[in-house]
Amino acid sequence: MPLIECVPNFSEGRDQATLDAIAAAIRSVEGVTLLDVDPGAATNRTVFTFVGEPEPVKLGALAAAAAAAERIDMRRHTGEHPRFGAMDVCPLIPIAGITMDEVAEHARDLGRRLGEQGRTIYLYEAAASRPERRNLAVVRAGEYEGLAAKLADPEWAPDFGPAKLDPRWGAPAVGARDFLIAYNVNLNTTSSRRANAIAFDVREKGRIKREPDPVTGEIVKDENGEPAWTPGSLKSVKGIGWYIEEYGICQVSMNLTNLSITPLHVAFDECCARAHARGVRATGSEVVGLLPLEAMLAAGRFFLRKQQRSTGVSDAELIKIAVRSMGLDELAPFDPREKIIEYAIQTDGAKRLVDLTLAGFVEETAGESPAPGGGSVAAAVGALGAALGTMVANLSSHKRGWDERWEEFSEVAEQGKACHLALQGLVDEDTDAFNQIMAAWRAEPGERDAAIQAATRHAIEVPLRVMEVALRSLSVCQAMAEKGMPASISDACVGALCARTAVLGAGLNVRINAKDLTDEGARAAYLARAAALREQAIAGEAAVLERIEAVLAQA
Repeated sequence: MPLIECVPNFSEGRDQATLDAIAAAIRSVEGVTLLDVDPGAATNRTVFTFVGEPEPVKLGALAAAAAAAERIDMRRHTGEHPRFGAMDVCPLIPIAGITMDEVAEHARDLGRRLGEQGRTIYLYEAAASRPERRNLAVVRAGEYEGLAAKLADPEWAPDFGPAKLDPRWGAPAVGARDFLIAYNVNLNTTSSRRANAIAFDVREKGRIKREPDPVTGEIVKDENGEPAWTPGSLKSVKGIGWYIEEYGICQVSMNLTNLSITPLHVAFDECCARAHARGVRATGSEVVGLLPLEAMLAAGRFFLRKQQRSTGVSDAELIKIAVRSMGLDELAPFDPREKIIEYAIQTDGAKRLVDLTLAGFVEETAGESPAPGGGSVAAAVGALGAALGTMVANLSSHKRGWDERWEEFSEVAEQGKACHLALQGLVDEDTDAFNQIMAAWRAEPGERDAAIQAATRHAIEVPLRVMEVALRSLSVCQAMAEKGMPASISDACVGALCARTAVLGAGLNVRINAKDLTDEGARAAYLARAAALREQAIAGEAAVLERIEAVLAQA
């Protein structure tokens, strides 16, 4: 299912009735989930975030634009943020199952439909009609106050709608872009000039070059007679400094346009360093709108590495470290369920076995339903074993006197964490595979046999993955039994026993499901893989038990 995100920014951040009307318009569209509404009083601007399949999302954007056009009058708008329209920008962003080129086509279609309603529209980023219009800053140059002159210039004819200023509406930009994080770093100063200086230090564009004095000197011109620029320290970062009256502080306000080049934590640390060099302190930060989970996990790992601590801890712990390290809760609470997009879109209400309490999972297994059964239990036991191996690695990385080995154990902990997360997912996937077989038997007679065979293959491949992942976790437990904290060797060994149980238990599921597969060659290949994994698990378990017996014999 293709999934896209829409993040329209509206030129209103103070009138709650207007924001409620726009939110209601978005929610009225079936198939759209409104994830976040983030208003700013000083900027007089609000960021809405909603997701869905492309057509409902476009309908949501059209409904939001109509609500904004009724209530926002750009003639009365003032605010700190650059703007030139009631719905100032409306980017579409690929989330899953869709390419950027496809999203760009949807953005152009949205722009066309807005134009047909009499709205003046420009396109930008991946949806731009020509290269010189890709950059939003270029398209929005002159802001609302310069729109009348801009629209009179044939070179700046809008992409859709009338080339005539609608004084209430302005001229929004509709585009397609990668995930962008709007990120503000808080400063302990009220000097917007100093905040701007820090922003110029870090943003990719940098500042206009002046000589001999970098602040008051003459502007240096390039070979074309244009002002020369001294680039900032961070690639793929746009930024300005401003004073936020509602907080009584200045901020460096940034757009991080490519997280693989400049991640969140790098932007924060660089702002801290540049602020310190100017006698200013960064006290915290805030994310406007939502951000991807990996941005927070990467930040948590970064700050743990700086402490020489293991990074193989839970996602919740990584997020907590990231929030504390960057002061993301300084101005307002940071709720991961609302601020992290992967958590926020979990709105389907589907119940997962792994979300049950331990008692609940046991009771569900003991009930009259055939699922969850042995396959799900094998995956659950394997997850517990992998978690034990991870625990020993984390404890070992923090052992007094082993400080120089922290990275060695951190790497093992990350391997163990990957195993227990994968096995947790396979708990539900195994039950889903069983349910697919049941559904295949209810298919129409002409389609039933093919459906049963496809579902059977899936019901074999899921426990095979359990076997493979559990075997990897056994290696983690074996390594920790040999090299980890001596006091925790029994924990590593119990983890290995769990891993062996998971491998053998899932192997039984492979064998019992394989008997229903009509493709004899595929059946033989599946059984051979399962047999090899089984033998490796038995050998691995034996090695771990031999190790602990040797330790106990010396006690």
